[in-house]
Amino acid sequence: MTLTTPLSLHRETVRPEWIDYNGHMNVAYYLLAFDHATDAVLDRFGIGKAYVAAENRSVFVVDAHLTYAREVTEGTPLRFDSLLLGADAKRLHLFHEMRHAEEGWLAATAEVMLLHVDLGTRKTGPFPPAVAAALAGQAAAHAVLPRPPQAGRAVARLDGSRTTG
Repeated sequence: MTLTTPLSLHRETVRPEWIDYNGHMNVAYYLLAFDHATDAVLDRFGIGKAYVAAENRSVFVVDAHLTYAREVTEGTPLRFDSLLLGADAKRLHLFHEMRHAEEGWLAATAEVMLLHVDLGTRKTGPFPPAVAAALAGQAAAHAVLPRPPQAGRAVARLDGSRTTG
């Protein structure tokens, strides 16, 4: 792994309890699996669970968008490739691809925006300088990669127009 390749930090297998009555992974568990991939990225940059315990600061997801390309079923091995689409003083913009770990095909994507939060005040605040520099450096390195076509997508209404918040 180099700075200009996606971060491949998380793998897991589709668990039996994640399967719904359609015989494939339920939508809720896609989000859970992507959350595990997000945790791996946060750990990589020193702002995961140990950081929360030591500093009483964390990151909160404030926006998430999932897309589905191909269903996965019980026992499917998964690999998550992550890109930092951007980072600033308080925000981290992540994009994850969920792929079959052996065959490589794309199953789903997740795009998430996170905010750095002081847990004492429950307000946003800047990342520590070293973390901010590491995130900015990785985001700059990932900026040379092609932007995933799913990034920035929104749900379209039936008439074809985009919804707005």
